[in-house]
Amino acid sequence: MDALEIMTNIDNVIPYYQPVFSADEHKITGYEVLGRIIAEDGEVHSLGSFFHDKDIPDEYKLEVDEAVTRKALAHFLQEKEQGLLFINRDPMHLIEGAGETFLHMLKEFKKEGLTLDRIVLEISEKTFFGDFDKLVHLLLYYKTYGIKIAIDNVGGESGHWDRLSQFSPDILKVDLHQLRNDISNQAYKNILFSLSMLARKIGSSLLFENIEIEYQLQFAWRNGGRYYQGFYLEKPSPNFLEEAILKNKLRKKCHDFIVFENRHLEKVYSLADKLQLKLSDQLPKLKKQAENDDTLLLLLANHFSNESFRLYICDENGFQLTSNLIKIKKEWKIESEFRGKNWSWRPYFLENIYKMRHERKGLLSDAYCDIETGELIRTFSYPIGEFQYLFMDLSYDFLFEQDGLLY
Repeated sequence: MDALEIMTNIDNVIPYYQPVFSADEHKITGYEVLGRIIAEDGEVHSLGSFFHDKDIPDEYKLEVDEAVTRKALAHFLQEKEQGLLFINRDPMHLIEGAGETFLHMLKEFKKEGLTLDRIVLEISEKTFFGDFDKLVHLLLYYKTYGIKIAIDNVGGESGHWDRLSQFSPDILKVDLHQLRNDISNQAYKNILFSLSMLARKIGSSLLFENIEIEYQLQFAWRNGGRYYQGFYLEKPSPNFLEEAILKNKLRKKCHDFIVFENRHLEKVYSLADKLQLKLSDQLPKLKKQAENDDTLLLLLANHFSNESFRLYICDENGFQLTSNLIKIKKEWKIESEFRGKNWSWRPYFLENIYKMRHERKGLLSDAYCDIETGELIRTFSYPIGEFQYLFMDLSYDFLFEQDGLLY
């Protein structure tokens, strides 16, 4: 349907509702309002292309937006829904004058019993090219009424994460569509993990959307998702659903994820224990044979050639006391230029040093992408003496053989 046909039949626009599920209660916690129109033949069409078409006048979009929203709010009150209602708005429209109209409409329904803290205003920060400070002030103004703010379409392509903290959005919506198309994309997974850290820092909840397969749901669960949305759970519907419709299914999936994660952690700690036991057994004998620290690394390399591809020793402040010993094409090479470099700038470095010093045991890192090789690796660090710590980088090939240790 073209724009004029939609405007001529604006009475036929209706809201559809896509459920949002909570991770803690496994129930529907709210709905996102989506625009639809009933054609003459009774078929229901999405209005997505209408709202995203840049050639359609803004006043058309605003009129249809308001028609859909008013029907959704009326239905929401009529059904006495107690959850959240996510309403999409173009931030450019809000800042150009429609912001007050939107608030006035909500106040109208407030008189009929709507509590504004159930409204989640959903905007896409990426599509905004106006005065960002003015947008921040408008959103903070909305929040004084209890309206929650969700930032949509947050993900690997966003270059403005720093701006989000200015108004501490209540919810960050992360699109997992790309993860379905490229499950092995580790760089993308790392970006999403960083985003989960950002959400925690600025006090926002993560909503993972476009969940279409079980793997995406597991990823959302493992990466701090408080809310889930997507066709794998429920498709948009013209009606509100029973809030516990997927409770049993989600509880079962959650249990499966927990079992899987516990098995994974068991493998991680088992490997750390094996490395610790092997080191504690070999180290006293090798220290007696070594003339210096670089020689000690060479002796260690002979015992850990299957597991490791890089070894070095640092002091408690992160200064490297040895050369790098690195395996290249099955041959161990000494890289003396690394001696004296400082690694205290690395995330968690000093915290891990303290843990090793305090607990007198080694630590196995999470899987990460090595800067030099570009491969997924883990690092085992171990206290080998007073103020000395061995760092052993475990190779991708070795971790691959261990099953489950490459994530």
